[in-house]
Amino acid sequence: MSDPTMTSQSVAILQEEVDKLRHELQTLNTDHPSDLADDQIRIADYLLARLTQLGVTEMFGLPGDFNLGFLDYVEDNKSIEWVGNCNELNASYAADGYARVKDGSIGVLLTTFGVGELSATNGIAGAFSEHVPVLHIVGVPSTSQQKSKPMLHHTLGDGRFDAYLKAAQQFTISQASLNNKRTAAAEIDRVLTDCVIMARPVYLMLPTDLVHEKIPAKRLQTPLNTQPQENDPEVEAFVLDEIMKLVKQAEEDIIILVDACAVRHGVKEEMRELLQRTHFPVFSAPMGKTAVPETYERYGGMYVGSISRPEVKERVENARLILSVGALKSDFNTGNFTYHIPATKTVELHSDHTRVQFAAYHGIGMKRLLPKLTARLQPLNEGAKLLSVPKFLSPVPQEDNQIISQNWLWPRVAQFFRPKDVIVAETGTSSFGILDVPLPHGAIFVSQILWGSIGWTVGSTLGAALAARERQLGRTILFVGDGSLQLTVQELSVMLRTGVTPIIFVLNNSGYTIERFLHGEQAKYNDITNWSVVLSFMSSIHVNSSVFHQEMDKSSRNVWRHRREDLSVIYRPHKGRTLQTPRRRVIRKS
Repeated sequence: MSDPTMTSQSVAILQEEVDKLRHELQTLNTDHPSDLADDQIRIADYLLARLTQLGVTEMFGLPGDFNLGFLDYVEDNKSIEWVGNCNELNASYAADGYARVKDGSIGVLLTTFGVGELSATNGIAGAFSEHVPVLHIVGVPSTSQQKSKPMLHHTLGDGRFDAYLKAAQQFTISQASLNNKRTAAAEIDRVLTDCVIMARPVYLMLPTDLVHEKIPAKRLQTPLNTQPQENDPEVEAFVLDEIMKLVKQAEEDIIILVDACAVRHGVKEEMRELLQRTHFPVFSAPMGKTAVPETYERYGGMYVGSISRPEVKERVENARLILSVGALKSDFNTGNFTYHIPATKTVELHSDHTRVQFAAYHGIGMKRLLPKLTARLQPLNEGAKLLSVPKFLSPVPQEDNQIISQNWLWPRVAQFFRPKDVIVAETGTSSFGILDVPLPHGAIFVSQILWGSIGWTVGSTLGAALAARERQLGRTILFVGDGSLQLTVQELSVMLRTGVTPIIFVLNNSGYTIERFLHGEQAKYNDITNWSVVLSFMSSIHVNSSVFHQEMDKSSRNVWRHRREDLSVIYRPHKGRTLQTPRRRVIRKS
């Protein structure tokens, strides 16, 4: 191959299609001696069986007349639990949070045609932006109605039954509109495979009549092919040689910079092998926080361009070669585009391509490349151990007043965290504050730094807490401002009903604090209702309704009582950038 950079993209596209055809042929030719061979299964149950194979145990969403038939099958399913949300937007946030914590699986959202699905679009767009695998199932009118185009409710009244599909194409990586039972299973498999491999949302239209149709169950014997395609051996070997040339030129002065897509595209295990076998210093971008354990002795902290700690900025920008893994170079993720790392000393590994200095090699994905690169770099480990790494520490400052400053708050709450906690931080002071403190081993950091939808964390916390409970992780802890909380606070009711018990810190800023510092510090449009008063009112309500007690079992009432005492830690605003209470509230260490 004379010029790999010119042909790698077309080869990758062709190889992807060949892999899909090969898997489809394998599926069709499956001939296992099984009861499934001649069995029939309803399309609804086929979809649920595939989701079960992917490890899905929760489905988020709302009932609507076009998805009620499918919901009957969900309710009867023994593996997947229905989590009814307060609205579709919150449900999409919950599916996103679930997928982020449930490694190797996907989030699933169910809405109804038009009015329901469009309400969820913001959440789906955020999942697309941040590479989160979510399946959006939409119950739609029957196939005959889609052809005859009557003026049904939830339509635009002009016969365009495909308008919402066209909208979804802007925010999902793959779509399927089921229109006959012969191709339904293959279409379901296609979008699910794309969802997992590409780590992006997908969209599935499920007509009311096809839900009940029976199809052969034989395909279920062949698991979905959720592994990325193989790299072209010749191009991959060339890329490895090019990287090793740069390693030699750098005289082994290398650092590793890990980012969001190392998590989203499932290379944490490959990263662990790379670090343990090479011992090169490693840093992370904000969206890559906890991709590498922050207790690891060769971890140096957070690189955020010009706003990095001085010792981190100096170490990263003066390295002779930066091996970047899974980068997403957004504004907040790069310190407002202030990276000072020239392409001439950068190798970027991505899910579907590799970039060596200025050359891009499409189809050379990091999942397959990293183990081979690790093997080539391992002989350098003795020299790598000698490379300096700054210590990532955040001691609590000793301040001579009772003001809760940002500088004091975040190192202090860091002492409260435990190993394997799931820590969710709303965009703003919460996410930026948490970024600069080390988290315990096995902790998972969840934040929406690129999309930044206000209120996302409350719905996301529901999904994250359900996934954490299933994975037997630690506590789920949310940090959210009062302005963000009020957008999605309804999901607290779903947390009570599902029995999850996240710890929620509400930073009561009496308004939109980030916006105040951007524009309109004294403007009324940045004022909101005082949520300190609202939450105090809610927690003091004396419930004596016999109907309520019949609906809420004893465990749920205990959850509410526990949260009243320990969950809501409310901070009041003070002048400038500090937060003040009459005294510092005690935050237990664990």
